[in-house]
Amino acid sequence: MPTIVVDVMPKAELLDPQGKATTGALDRLGHGKFQNVRVGKRFEFTVDGEVTGDVLAEVRRVADEILSNAVIEDVVSIAVDGETVGSEAA
Repeated sequence: MPTIVVDVMPKAELLDPQGKATTGALDRLGHGKFQNVRVGKRFEFTVDGEVTGDVLAEVRRVADEILSNAVIEDVVSIAVDGETVGSEAA
């Protein structure tokens, strides 16, 4: 069965408090080479059957309307079995 993965990230122009906290923690733990960490969300959908254009369109609608908050987040990629089929610049 195919798996569709949707990645959602905070908009680049907005502060990411979780990312900032993670960056600080990494620095305190001796991993100071990482200057900026952004924390997002990943959703995995297992599909019973073929992934058609209609299925991808439905996933895009669900991602835009339910999984992400368009005011503060972007859907940055949609992939089927590891191959990106839809993405936006983050």
